[in-house]
Amino acid sequence: MSKLNIKPLADRVLIEPLAAETKTASGIIIPDNAKEKPQKGTVVAVGPGTKDENITVKVGDTVMYGKFAGTELKLEGTDYLMMRESDILAIV
Repeated sequence: MSKLNIKPLADRVLIEPLAAETKTASGIIIPDNAKEKPQKGTVVAVGPGTKDENITVKVGDTVMYGKFAGTELKLEGTDYLMMRESDILAIV
């Protein structure tokens, strides 16, 4: 991954979603049109936080987020999600 020249503002976090699962646990191959939107990703950039709250996630963390969280962006040919830290459910 190349170094992105983007700095999220306030409590926003830029996440690169992990690839969608292509097989079920039992080995059944999932076709493209049936794949679920991934709900895990890697933190690529974080904002400085707000005066009331610091950012707790850091670049490189793998996080889980809500199914419809964030705004989809395409930067330098790669898909990302920009969301508030409060939309992140857990660090895994």
